[in-house]
Amino acid sequence: MENTIENKVAQSGLIQLDLETIRIPGERIFFDIKPLLFMDLVLKEKDFRAFLSDHPWNQYQGKHVAISCSSDAIIPTWAFMLLSAQMSPFAATIVHGNLEDLEKELFAKSLFALNLDTYKDGRVVVKGCSKESVPTDSYVKLTTLLQPIVKSLFFGEPCSTVPIYKKKITT
Repeated sequence: MENTIENKVAQSGLIQLDLETIRIPGERIFFDIKPLLFMDLVLKEKDFRAFLSDHPWNQYQGKHVAISCSSDAIIPTWAFMLLSAQMSPFAATIVHGNLEDLEKELFAKSLFALNLDTYKDGRVVVKGCSKESVPTDSYVKLTTLLQPIVKSLFFGEPCSTVPIYKKKITT
């Protein structure tokens, strides 16, 4: 008699979804307006416009950029608009906020581009461990996207899952 090892996880019909695999690649940068402020308090328009005209914007080519100010200064909205206008020919992504906000935006873009038909009426396990950080917000968005179409949704690894949702069977 030959002893064979059965892969019961593979036979279970579970579809594994690893959010790390949809992470948009590329360098993430935080552009801080604070160094451009006069006495860390005020943005002088003339000086700011001089910076904008002299800054090497091509250094942001293909990069994902979050723009904000790390000091408590009140920055006028037009300043962020001007920064965005200068960066947009080069940067792949620009958001107002910090690097966490940027990561949320990038994952949201990936989530809304997913082919959800792949998961229709499936038993989906959303992988819990990843090498790269995945914002909790992405798991929340993914749940709202998948819940209407899947048979069941789990979190974790196929061998050890936490049930999240199971479609009620109506007769």
